[in-house]
Amino acid sequence: MQITNLFIVFLLVLTLVSCFESASKNTPIIESTINTATTETKQLNPVFNDWKAGVKISFDDIKQFGFEKCFSFSKIPDTVFSRIKGKSFPENCSVDRNNLRYLKILHYNKNGEILTGEMICNEKIASDLIQIFAELFQKKYPIEKIHLIDDYDADDERSMSDNNTSCFCFRNVSGTNELSDHAFGMAVDINTLYNPYVRIKNGKEIIQPSNAKEFCDRSKEFDYKIIKGDDCYNAFVGRGFQWGGAWRYYKDYQHFYKK
Repeated sequence: MQITNLFIVFLLVLTLVSCFESASKNTPIIESTINTATTETKQLNPVFNDWKAGVKISFDDIKQFGFEKCFSFSKIPDTVFSRIKGKSFPENCSVDRNNLRYLKILHYNKNGEILTGEMICNEKIASDLIQIFAELFQKKYPIEKIHLIDDYDADDERSMSDNNTSCFCFRNVSGTNELSDHAFGMAVDINTLYNPYVRIKNGKEIIQPSNAKEFCDRSKEFDYKIIKGDDCYNAFVGRGFQWGGAWRYYKDYQHFYKK
């Protein structure tokens, strides 16, 4: 990670710490002094040794492990690559593994719980995504889950139906022979069930995921809904991403991508 990017993430971390310090008047989450003996003897949460998505953690866990380590990226470790090989990274994948990055991130869900997340993206947007998810975490923007699509055997419909947020998957645009932005790790789909892909083709409405019919009416209020000008939209668009929800002839409300 370049020095400039590290500095930006460091500033975000400082902001997070400041927010946590003021979160509770009676029981501050970040203390000015930490009992060294307690810190040394407390066992580290196992998730930090073997990062897995969807694990609930506490502020104390984050404080002990380090905020900057909870928002980080690296080349894809062998253990992670073994999970994606033959799935989101099939045998015919034309994207070089060395051009992809593995992200460790945290996020809130709508219940205010902190969960671990993991994502694979193109190296070109890795720093952007770390900044975006750190910002969304700071603002407690709710994301239900951030799992690798390989947890769904790289089945996009299954992943979307489960409201999973993901990025890289070497695949074509649905119904075409054209590679998707996801195939290059340059697009992120956020809270996919509640922000579906919708279009009319030959007079027939196409909705993906197929169980998202009730969330096509964007005049309604519901959890995890993305709208222009909200925190999620601003975080992505403010860093040069485009939003599928702004497309003219059809809509992909979950989709943020960068060219």
